[in-house]
Amino acid sequence: MVFYRLLAGLLGLALRARARLAPWPGAARLARPPLPEGDGPLVWLHAASNGEMTSARPVIGALRAVRPDLRLLLTTNSLTGRALAEGWALPRCAAALAPHDDTRTLTRFLDSARPAALIVIENELWPNRLTLAAARGIPVFCLAARLSERSAGRWRLVPGLARAVLGAVTWLAPQDEGSRDRFVALGLAPDRVGPLMVLKSATAPAAAAPLPFARATTLLAASTHEGEEKIVLDAFARALRHRADLHLILAPRHERRRDEVEAAIRATGLRYGVRSRGEAPDPALPVYLADTTGEMDLWYAGAGMTFVGGSLAQKGGHTPFEPAAHGSAVLTGPHVANAAPAYAALFAADAAREVTDAATLTAAILALADPTAQAAQAGRATQALSPFRADESLEAFLCVFARETGLPAKGASDAVHP
Repeated sequence: MVFYRLLAGLLGLALRARARLAPWPGAARLARPPLPEGDGPLVWLHAASNGEMTSARPVIGALRAVRPDLRLLLTTNSLTGRALAEGWALPRCAAALAPHDDTRTLTRFLDSARPAALIVIENELWPNRLTLAAARGIPVFCLAARLSERSAGRWRLVPGLARAVLGAVTWLAPQDEGSRDRFVALGLAPDRVGPLMVLKSATAPAAAAPLPFARATTLLAASTHEGEEKIVLDAFARALRHRADLHLILAPRHERRRDEVEAAIRATGLRYGVRSRGEAPDPALPVYLADTTGEMDLWYAGAGMTFVGGSLAQKGGHTPFEPAAHGSAVLTGPHVANAAPAYAALFAADAAREVTDAATLTAAILALADPTAQAAQAGRATQALSPFRADESLEAFLCVFARETGLPAKGASDAVHP
């Protein structure tokens, strides 16, 4: 832990030197945080970026339901995540970039915010952040915490640091049984482990305007990674030769890849539109590049089929909860370790289709480009994923939160959605 603090401190000094030389958006990570209005207790909630911040909405709703007086400081690692949180315009809420993980910056941050609790979404276990908060008596809650075998292996290389970080955790709700076992093996006390929690299953879909082409014949390729777009485009072009009414919405995981993804689309010779250029979806354009953030609900709502990215490119796959919540038939590659229990439930119920290459994806598109087939698969998915609902685990969190913070409920305890 001492060595980590030394390295983090040196990096903090380097970042301050950079901030003095020229304007830099990351300098906000070294500053005092903006504070939400009001005088109620402040809760610091951290989520890595857009997806994790969206997952936090049920937590925010649950807390506000039982403690309407709470002020919330939402932090994230990305500018787009901060913009997403700011766009919600929640009362008594402020959004900021997360503080750098060095002692000087965190001390200033904690002195300013004086949080009654720190809530961490998924796998953001920053050593100084957690241990300095715990040293001040601030309860630390880790919700929907995920720890892959690969990440656990890295933590095993620094057992002292792992014990210090996990010793700072007041209560942790793991995302799956494998994560739970790995956290305990690394040193988390079993009596600090709560029930399984999958927050993305509790996030209600936002209302979205319909797209100008048929949902049943629209495929969304969601959160794709390098190498996956070419496979999807090859499969779609093949399917298009059999069904001229098909449409593809291509939503890469990272905006910074828009140029290479557009180049891949251009290479197919298919007509296309680009969201970031202000071009609207058009029935005459078979491919649409959705290269902006904060609009995934629109694309899920408009697609009867969704290929979930990260599953062909060996990234562990993204979760199926969002497309399933919108009633979109789920297609995935074989690499789904990040949400293995959910996919196992889907496969057991014949509620998702696995594809391995362009040929199998083409076949799946043609088989599912039918509203009856989509509705049947989506219905099975809803049933298969019902055990993953987060309502009970959120109730368990609220009880522990009240006990550990000394902030008893003031509102209705049965509302756990925002």
